[in-house]
Amino acid sequence: MSSPTLPTASFPVRVFGGPTALFEYGGLRFLTDPTFDGPGDYVRPDGRYLTKTAPSLGTPDDLGPIDVVLLSHDEHDDNLDNSGRALLADASLTLTTPGGGERLAGHLGEKAKGLADWESIELDRPGGGTITVTGVPAIHGPGPREEVEPITGQVVGFVLTGQGLPTVYVSGDNASLDAVEEIAERFAPVNTALLFAGAPRFPGVLFDGRCIVLDSAQAAQAAKILDADRVVPVHYDSWAHFTEGRDELVTAFTAAGLAHRVDFGVRG
Repeated sequence: MSSPTLPTASFPVRVFGGPTALFEYGGLRFLTDPTFDGPGDYVRPDGRYLTKTAPSLGTPDDLGPIDVVLLSHDEHDDNLDNSGRALLADASLTLTTPGGGERLAGHLGEKAKGLADWESIELDRPGGGTITVTGVPAIHGPGPREEVEPITGQVVGFVLTGQGLPTVYVSGDNASLDAVEEIAERFAPVNTALLFAGAPRFPGVLFDGRCIVLDSAQAAQAAKILDADRVVPVHYDSWAHFTEGRDELVTAFTAAGLAHRVDFGVRG
């Protein structure tokens, strides 16, 4: 696929596999859901397990200083693994769910903050001005939040805005296009959308095998809803429960007439 023509307001996004990406915005450096462990199994208390199938495309030492970690949730190893959890201590701030903020405050103190839906925090930019980070709805599975959250837990997405800056959306582990519609009503058009995809499924275990995060076709639909200039897909490789990868994303965005808007980022 040829490189898309992107608006001048776009900025490089480094991707490391799974949900982990790094970008600079308004002079601050943001990292999403840090996962840097090697391949292996993670056994959960309920007996389910996750399998990481490929190493990350970098290490925490490759990142440089991190101003803000945007952590969609802290309870699943494919969004926050052992290396990622250790990394949080070196970041200036971690933004996450309200419950996650309380859990992480035990060892991060005031460097961890939970954001409820539509709650915002103002971050000072180097040289003056601010960036607003707003927590936005995300549902980690099919169905209403009240039915899904008791099973998969709280998740939060993020929207970044600032004077003279493009609007950026980081979806987190969201499977709900209704949530995307709500976000679009307030923030569309979006310049850059980091969409978590991969169609993760647990047949016979969770939700009758239905996706717990967007599949590729839904990601393309989300891009349309958001009127996104650029989509950077993440959360589609390196884990066994991801059932759709880069090829399916290209096919879905091509079918939707949006292939020119996809940017797979700088690898590592």
